[in-house]
Amino acid sequence: MAVSEPDAHDSRSLHERIAADLRDDIMSGELPPGGALPSTVRLKERFGASSATVQKALQLLKSEGLVVGRAGAAVTVREHRQRTIRPAPSLTPARSGGAYPWLAEIAKHGTQAASRLLEVAEVVPPPDVRAALGLPADGTAILRRQLLIVDDEPAELVSSYYPLQIAAGTPLAERRRIRGGSPTLLIKLGHPARLSVDRVSARMPTQQQCRTLRLPGNLPVLRTLRIVYGDDERPVEVGVLVKAGHLYEVQYEYAPEPDG
Repeated sequence: MAVSEPDAHDSRSLHERIAADLRDDIMSGELPPGGALPSTVRLKERFGASSATVQKALQLLKSEGLVVGRAGAAVTVREHRQRTIRPAPSLTPARSGGAYPWLAEIAKHGTQAASRLLEVAEVVPPPDVRAALGLPADGTAILRRQLLIVDDEPAELVSSYYPLQIAAGTPLAERRRIRGGSPTLLIKLGHPARLSVDRVSARMPTQQQCRTLRLPGNLPVLRTLRIVYGDDERPVEVGVLVKAGHLYEVQYEYAPEPDG
């Protein structure tokens, strides 16, 4: 079925459907970073659409930061817009005097990264976090919320929750950065990470997430609920990590169990 034909299962306007197909081409590498998009003439032929409709689709991709260009010039895919997130390094303690592991990982790709501490407070966490921490409906935890910034653009909103019996009276409860990161401090406090479980979902962003991450349009975010367990399978940290779904993918690596 041609893209321009109506579909009872896809109520999006034609330009939104065209943008979705081109977005998938970009994210899969069919249209690589730095490469030019097909001409308007070719896109009109591919999608059976008018010039105006194709331009509306391209404008959506520009607003999302996936492509750049101006009227009358070639439209190209932006460099370094698709990033792969590897969760494992974020749980590794920093080496003595070294950078946070996630900062070092990003630096490998020639990009610059930083973190901005937004909030530290004792709060009642959302229900899924309370359940992970084993808290009652009115139970509280220490929240540390920070914004991760890559190449001067907001990349990920991280809300980390810690049980009071672990965090109260420690630097986790203070509004300042933690030298070496929370994994390093948790080890010093006698609560090293033994296991991390990630639950990843796609959902529409909240108003706060849209503002903080400067998200465009009506696109989903990737939300990770990360439960970090210490000794005796007790949760020592629960994080809610939110990033733009159209700019990032998450890579998990598993090694098969040896035979025998």
